[in-house]
Amino acid sequence: MLETLIEPLQYSFMQRSLITAILVGIVCASVGSYLMVQRLALLGDAISHSVLPGLAIAYIVGADIFLGAFLAGVISTMVITWIRTRSQIKEDAAMGIVFSAFFALGITLITVIQKDNKIDLNHFLFGNILSVTIEEVINTAIITGIVLAIVVLLYKELMFYTFDPVGAKAAGLPTNLLNFGLMILIALTIVASLKAVGVILVLAMLITPGATAYLLVNRLHQMMILGSLIGVVTSISGMYLSYFFNLPSGPAIVLVAFSFFILAFLLSPTQGILTHPSAKSSQSEIWREIKGLLR
Repeated sequence: MLETLIEPLQYSFMQRSLITAILVGIVCASVGSYLMVQRLALLGDAISHSVLPGLAIAYIVGADIFLGAFLAGVISTMVITWIRTRSQIKEDAAMGIVFSAFFALGITLITVIQKDNKIDLNHFLFGNILSVTIEEVINTAIITGIVLAIVVLLYKELMFYTFDPVGAKAAGLPTNLLNFGLMILIALTIVASLKAVGVILVLAMLITPGATAYLLVNRLHQMMILGSLIGVVTSISGMYLSYFFNLPSGPAIVLVAFSFFILAFLLSPTQGILTHPSAKSSQSEIWREIKGLLR
């Protein structure tokens, strides 16, 4: 058993991949907890899709593609905020408009690039963690450190704004700045996770570990800590499954994360379908309504 666990670690690419996966699991769960509490999962989806044109444009001009991704994410958040504050369009609609337009632009640019260059940029859609370089591991570690430092320093302010934005504004907190800062943290987290799980699957890592913790604990800091632990276990387990069963790494990580969520959904002491009476009664009520419709 021990030899089986140690076997992948003899390869340097697996060492780099596991370190990256652990960092991604921690940072995604920490930032994703705020999205869960604020019910803004779509925001993570919007920003993750919006970084794609930045990747393509950075490749065209010969710049760092991760810097391009970050700038595109920041620009998309600015456009979302601009639409929301200067019109009667609600935030969810603004996010849907912006992320679909940015994603379409990114796909178009990638298609144009691939016509003239024999290069595959599709791994940014689905991730390719096994190919991370030592420089990319260092970049991911730096981004993770920056994001976690900001989360710790502004924990009280972000928590106040997350649970009571009206009260935070009345107390004199710069709520617009906090909202924009949270979007910046999401953009940084997505950039750190690109090589691991890709643009399309990064939302799962942002939301699923935090959602799993949300079913098990009732305080934000506990949710962030437990979510990070779940993210780490999920990432490591997914990497081992990828190694031993020749599976794509990003999807394997996401599927393990989903498995943990299903277990919590069914067996949570307070909210589990199989362990909580109110959950059972609500489930039976739904079935009664369905049977009524079929009669």
